[in-house]
Amino acid sequence: MHPESSTKNGPRSGRSADASEKLVYSFGLHRTEGSGEMRDLLGGKGAGLAEMTRAGIPVPPGFTITTQVCNMFYALGGQLPDAYRDQHREALERLEQDQGRQLGDPVDPLLVSVRSGAKYSMPGMMDTILNLGLNDASVEGLARKTGNPRFAYDSYRRFLQMFGSVVLSIPKRLFEERMDALKSGRGVQLDLELSAEDMHKLAEQFKALIEQRTNEPFPQDPHAQLDRARDAVFRSWFNDRAVFYRRQHGIADDLGTAVNVQAMVFGNLGEDSATGVGFTRNPATGERQLYGEYLRNAQGEDIVAGIRTPRPIREMERDMPQVHAELRDITQRLERHYRDVQDFEFTVQEGRLFMLQTRTGKRTAQAAVKIAVEMVGEKLIAQEEALLRVDPGSLHQLLLPRFDPEAKFDPLTRGLGASPGAAVGRIVFDPDDAVTLVTPTRENPHPDSVILVRGETSPDDIHGMAAASGILTARGGMTSHAAVVARGMGKSCVTGCSEAEVDEEAGILRIGKTVLERGDFISIDGSSGDVIEGEVPTVAPEIADEFRVFMEWADARRQLRVRTNADAPEEATTARRFGAEGIGLCRTEHMFFQKDRLPVVQEMILLAPQVKRIQTQLAQRERELENAAGEARTALEEEIARLREALARPRARYDEVLAQILPFQRDDFYGIFRAMDGLPVTIRTLDPPLHEFLPKKNELEVEVALLRERGSDPDRLAEREALLARVTELSEQNPMLGHRGCRLGVAYPEITALQVRAIMEAAARLIGEGGQVFPEIMIPLVGTPQELAHQRRIAERVAKEVIEETGVDVPHAIGTMIEVPRAALLADRIAEQADFFSFGTNDLTQMTFGYSRDDSGRFLPDYVASGILPQDPFVVLDREGVGQLVRVAVERARAVKPQLKTGICGVHGGNPSSIEFCHQLGLDYVSCVPFEVPIARLAAAQATVQPGDSSAPAGHRGQI
Repeated sequence: MHPESSTKNGPRSGRSADASEKLVYSFGLHRTEGSGEMRDLLGGKGAGLAEMTRAGIPVPPGFTITTQVCNMFYALGGQLPDAYRDQHREALERLEQDQGRQLGDPVDPLLVSVRSGAKYSMPGMMDTILNLGLNDASVEGLARKTGNPRFAYDSYRRFLQMFGSVVLSIPKRLFEERMDALKSGRGVQLDLELSAEDMHKLAEQFKALIEQRTNEPFPQDPHAQLDRARDAVFRSWFNDRAVFYRRQHGIADDLGTAVNVQAMVFGNLGEDSATGVGFTRNPATGERQLYGEYLRNAQGEDIVAGIRTPRPIREMERDMPQVHAELRDITQRLERHYRDVQDFEFTVQEGRLFMLQTRTGKRTAQAAVKIAVEMVGEKLIAQEEALLRVDPGSLHQLLLPRFDPEAKFDPLTRGLGASPGAAVGRIVFDPDDAVTLVTPTRENPHPDSVILVRGETSPDDIHGMAAASGILTARGGMTSHAAVVARGMGKSCVTGCSEAEVDEEAGILRIGKTVLERGDFISIDGSSGDVIEGEVPTVAPEIADEFRVFMEWADARRQLRVRTNADAPEEATTARRFGAEGIGLCRTEHMFFQKDRLPVVQEMILLAPQVKRIQTQLAQRERELENAAGEARTALEEEIARLREALARPRARYDEVLAQILPFQRDDFYGIFRAMDGLPVTIRTLDPPLHEFLPKKNELEVEVALLRERGSDPDRLAEREALLARVTELSEQNPMLGHRGCRLGVAYPEITALQVRAIMEAAARLIGEGGQVFPEIMIPLVGTPQELAHQRRIAERVAKEVIEETGVDVPHAIGTMIEVPRAALLADRIAEQADFFSFGTNDLTQMTFGYSRDDSGRFLPDYVASGILPQDPFVVLDREGVGQLVRVAVERARAVKPQLKTGICGVHGGNPSSIEFCHQLGLDYVSCVPFEVPIARLAAAQATVQPGDSSAPAGHRGQI
């Protein structure tokens, strides 16, 4: 992003600097003005440099330009205020005095590095320039001063390449091509094998390239170099990778980055010099050991860019024993001082160690938990702080397979990481194929896993989704059908992969120029959204003792209870193993999609309107009969007789079909109740529109046309024509706002009665066996108190019948989902009919914003990228709008019923920010998919330990 376009979503101060405002902070030999507490102004790197200098740790001196200057840079259209320029000049003069050298001196030049440094660590996302201050004159002085011309020209060509690529936007590959050509001509492989003359020649080639690409010679003025490098670092705050990183990690755009100008120390002066990076503990496992890599006779970019293969830092103890001992001592001091794992950079110049950076180290979830628990044991931190050291969202890494950290791969594309975990398998496009291919046979007892690839999924695909190891869709968002179902199953899922062209009939997946066919291997990462061609190795999760201890600490402190969304006993069992305290949402419709049940359900859907239509006509004629006489009465009596006769057969069959469905539902509920023995289970009555259970209209039209053309199966044709007529009848312009939820229950009360009977009979059976169960019957999509009252009467009547029939007293509750804005506003009146509220924030978000959650993936990324919305409201609860409806509903309902139980069961139930908001509102529980239960438990604990502080992104809260 250019400075002039920063009004869209860039940092804006809206003012120039006051003359007295401090904008530049020095650190070094004689003067250190900042401290480790000043991360907002100095960024993490600048604050760390200041703190290390104050602690007496060897740090090359320099100065930090504050994040506020970055804000001004964007606010002033790429310009800087005069007050800053004066402070910059003074800080540079102090640095020159400290070092006894001057920038650009042709005899003994001062060289500096220019590095970014935001408040929160964004490793590798922004730009760095080393060896700044070299020009055609000073490089000769450096060569004479050091007596090492190769070092001098090696440093110069590095600077030219960095300045050219970072400041002048010349593709880095053009510099690398010239380097490779020179090495090839010399018959060598490593940069180290090039001579001083070679480096000199390379520098000349780089200067020529710069002039060719920019139409102006390389700038020889070191002060101009510094100004342009500083501005390039500011601009890098809005480069694509930095913006993407902030979106992924919830870091605000308006923080800006600091710029650190630091005297260079050189790791490329010979074999007694080196450069390296490391961690005070292993960031992958959490093991308490010095971890990292180093290179002798190199600069830091050599490690980062992979130009040479670095060596493990443990080998430094053999090669540079004194330096290694000093490094170990300093890094241990840093960890004790900051009370957290440190990620550090260092340079050894002619046997002397310098620390270039320290910051809180990034780590895996496994390492984060282990380190937090061990640091409590070491008395470095308290349990409360330990809980804040782990990003709740990262815990899924501990529960699902993940790609081997050692694996190397290049993604073909990236979609939305909709359900975490890594999955590898053969591509299938048809859900039936998925089931077939994973079913063991005598010929193939150990079949390969499959990845189900679809344009988008539908409820009909449920069996294929269950069979697949992962799901990839070209369309859909984070709350699409594929995403919701996959998370419930604990399956890896990538949705909204817009670069993927899926031809299901041809069995082809195109991504750019890559064409993959049915049976080809593909790998997906449901956390990052990466899609990779071929098989990427995965590793299984390992639950360590530290995790159990850590979660015990979380459970002891949280106030919110955590339930799960589960539709099957297996899901309930998994969720309970992860610590779920009940079920907050059991969707009865998912049970209808099993192959042996779907035909019965479809017959119910076909019969229900026929029976209702005749019953309605019959009731109307019977009312007319009350006031009829003579011939009119006789005619009505005859019509009533015909209607009763017409009703008898479909009504009898309808009752038979309902009787067939009852044991299906009852057995399912019994299995879930048994898995959750002793815990509450909230079951939602039928919610989706009926057409979702029927074949797609266009597919039926094709089948009917073919049957008519062939004329060989009249019975099949009649059956499919009747089905097509019903599908056409049920078609709606906007089914999400149509005939669904409690509206179905009002139209077909026998379906509500059937489901309530199945719930109560299953509960009575388990209680009769000595179990405990607390069923909560939830009526969906209520918008008026009368709708809930209507459905409650049915539920109470059937519950009473079952209790009388079985002789078992089943404690139960009847409540509703608040997912229609009107219901939130009328919550006090609706609460009079409810024993509990559960906020269905998926639909509530959809109806409040007016966004289709299945289609919004096409534009919401643009809204977020443009700053119109801070994040996807289907992922993170919109506190300003949707959240206020929840707040109003809770306040109004509890004014009528102070003890009304309230919870949330949408996608937001597993989102840490949303959970924090639920805690603030005083909800009783959140409900999420099984694999998010540990995430919710930790997020709820963090909300209690650190209430209301959402200024820091996930994973940064509580860190120094």
